[in-house]
Amino acid sequence: MIGTLKAEEASQLQLVEREDVDDEDDLFEAIDKLISAGINAGDVKKLQDAGIYTCNGLMMHTKKNLTGIKGLSEAKVDKICEAAEKIVNFGYITGSDALLKRKSVIRITTGSQALDELLGGGIETSAITEAFGEFRSGKTQLAHTLCVSTQLPTNMRGGNGKVAYIDTEGTFRPDRVIPIAERFGMDPGAVLDNIVYARAYTYEHQYNLLLGLAAKMSEEPFRLLIVDSVIALFRVDFTGRGELAERQQKLAQMLSRLTKIAEEFNVAVYMTNQGTSRNGPVYLFTTSAEQGIVSEFILNFYQLGETRSSALNHTNTVCLLPVIADPGGGVFISDPKKPAGGHVLAHAATIRLMFRKGKGEQRVCKVFDAPNLPEAEAISFDGYYS
Repeated sequence: MIGTLKAEEASQLQLVEREDVDDEDDLFEAIDKLISAGINAGDVKKLQDAGIYTCNGLMMHTKKNLTGIKGLSEAKVDKICEAAEKIVNFGYITGSDALLKRKSVIRITTGSQALDELLGGGIETSAITEAFGEFRSGKTQLAHTLCVSTQLPTNMRGGNGKVAYIDTEGTFRPDRVIPIAERFGMDPGAVLDNIVYARAYTYEHQYNLLLGLAAKMSEEPFRLLIVDSVIALFRVDFTGRGELAERQQKLAQMLSRLTKIAEEFNVAVYMTNQGTSRNGPVYLFTTSAEQGIVSEFILNFYQLGETRSSALNHTNTVCLLPVIADPGGGVFISDPKKPAGGHVLAHAATIRLMFRKGKGEQRVCKVFDAPNLPEAEAISFDGYYS
């Protein structure tokens, strides 16, 4: 638990400017360096207008996307990419170099000692952390706490950076940030000034807001991007099975953009996700033929990550989700709560956290999936409710 800072310490809490951060130089190369490599300044301006502000970000785009920028021919794109490849290394590196690169990762405290220990120190930069669960399980509250803790100095387990907050559900409350800032001994006004906030109303608006962040992050020291929630607008703007394929494709593009932002600017991406509930009667399958057909049928729905109540008529029987057939001859009932978004979202998130309500005001967080963390739980996040 982080104690309240002394007044003289609090007065020293301030964000450093981008040019004053010595270890930032190797993170990305400004797109302006292409001019010294022989690229026309007008073409560089066209890249910036398209939301590309670093050579690293340029290399994350396909040539097909780049030729889609008005005024850039295939010949120009080839020349630009060739120049960018000489500035940034996007080829093979050794495992030792990869380990050295990992040292630039910052872990931002959540304000809860138990949760920090669960996450190996806090929310990681250069990664996407997804928090999913039912309503009132603590996802948005943690987002508000991270808005403050990210601005702490790195020697106090903060990120010493600014915060970008994209709100798709209208749940951001600046007045909630004030008591959290006071708890950390920080000036609430200064904390709020270092949060850039935008309310998104459509999935297209949400994506355009992400594109606009590149300009800000290339000039100012951002350390956290919050999207609360990532799936809400997609579930509104796309309806019915006929639009699910398009929805998943657009969602994949959005998540790809988040991944690129995290790695390009070494920021932590914290996104919340909604849960789906599966309610329905249980049907016990009696023949292997029934089990096989229904298992394949249900799998198709699960890959879309949606709750669907659909009937399957087979040999005069009816099956309703969410029963899954076991080839061994039995059945099991799946977890009644599952994150929305399907496999597309599951593979995009680096770390997946499942939130649920505990006894009373307790909240429980479980590591659902992570490349370097064991499966474990943290109970009662008293840290970020204070």
